[in-house]
Amino acid sequence: MAETRDSPGRATAPFEFAGWEEWYLRRDHRQMPWFSSQPSPWVVRSVREMQLAPGSRVLDVGCGTGSTALWLSRRGFDTSGLDVSPTAIQIARYRAHHAGLPIDLRAASVDQMPFKRGEFDFAIDTGCFHSIPLRLREPYAKEIARVLRPDGRLLLTWIPREVGTALGPPHRPSLAETASVFERWFVFVEVHWYASGSREGWKVYRERMGRCTALLVRRRGRQPRPR
Repeated sequence: MAETRDSPGRATAPFEFAGWEEWYLRRDHRQMPWFSSQPSPWVVRSVREMQLAPGSRVLDVGCGTGSTALWLSRRGFDTSGLDVSPTAIQIARYRAHHAGLPIDLRAASVDQMPFKRGEFDFAIDTGCFHSIPLRLREPYAKEIARVLRPDGRLLLTWIPREVGTALGPPHRPSLAETASVFERWFVFVEVHWYASGSREGWKVYRERMGRCTALLVRRRGRQPRPR
């Protein structure tokens, strides 16, 4: 979640904005601003409220070192994770192997997901969308729609433009911008805003940052034309 800038790519990370790989190569992942050994409380609550059937296929987008994916797998979901950093995926695979959990973890860019059409029932994005380059936002939305089945759900959490702290992504999308990216393929069912400093804020180090969390449902057909 820390502010990043595009940097020259490495031979081991031929992906968009290879700065993420630099982060994981140079630092202990447990010292990352966004790292937690457990998923965010609102993710836990949201998954429980949705009452997903055991065995549902779930994708954690921008999974990092796998804390949310591990939690999902422990609860009986058929879990996959995707991250742009090969090093983060290696760490996540080690953690999954050590825990004896069968998680499918892939290193790839969000605009080229290595999954089949309609493969997942549910997807989680806690901080990926707001971190990717602006030009990849719409291709990402198209890809996440492709890999979700019709009526599949997406739990999306991001730091919006209203949050002006030093920590966080440099290009923070407003709700209107986020809707303009996703509404071609999704219906927004719920949207919640939590202010900085609130108990429901996004905890980074000792600071609780404001966040938006939305529940989206994959459209069965194309978005209706405006009248």
